[in-house]
Amino acid sequence: MTTSSLNKQTANLGVAWENLYGYTQAVKVKDTIYISGQLSHDRQGNLVAPALVDEYRKPRNFDMMGEQMRQTYVNAVELLARFGATLDNVVEETLYVLDVDAAFAVAGEVRKAAYGSAQPAVASNLIGVSRLAFPEQLIEITFRAIVPD
Repeated sequence: MTTSSLNKQTANLGVAWENLYGYTQAVKVKDTIYISGQLSHDRQGNLVAPALVDEYRKPRNFDMMGEQMRQTYVNAVELLARFGATLDNVVEETLYVLDVDAAFAVAGEVRKAAYGSAQPAVASNLIGVSRLAFPEQLIEITFRAIVPD
């Protein structure tokens, strides 16, 4: 059996949980960029538009879904730029959300603005989940992008 080492290029955003969890925000192999689940944090790692949570650490409402989604795309744009790519290079995204109805209500507007298109040429999945990394987090998005050699 022959094994070969992949030539991987990586990028991080410098937030604390990269080291705590032990992962890379983005990996490029050949012409493909894989972006780990992005959330709505700023450069210091503070959540942007955190949801208010109850005594059980569950979101009280999902009003901040749109703002969190917008910031998540901002973070993805920053990572893509590190490889000379933009959202135009994205071919697939998966949105993991705590409330599908709340996400669906804002996703069209936010996605169309982020991609600059009435119908982005991106395969998109919207999946409801029971929990994300932080209680105040309502959405996480992964991306796959292709860059020409």
